[in-house]
Amino acid sequence: MKVIYDPEVDVLSVLLNDTPIAESDEEKPGVILDYDAGGNMVSFEILDASKRMTNPMSVEYAVTSPLRRPA
Repeated sequence: MKVIYDPEVDVLSVLLNDTPIAESDEEKPGVILDYDAGGNMVSFEILDASKRMTNPMSVEYAVTSPLRRPA
């Protein structure tokens, strides 16, 4: 996964994998979802990112452990 913020155009992009984009849809105003030929989401962009989030130049990443199942 790769996160890219371009301050010149104020767009935050999250690339989930390197699969070529076959189709893009603006599901909600300012949020573009990109899909591969099989219909799987491969990335998304947030337009006017600085107006939609606190700080688009800061990224926090966390991995949580799976819930433990009772024995």
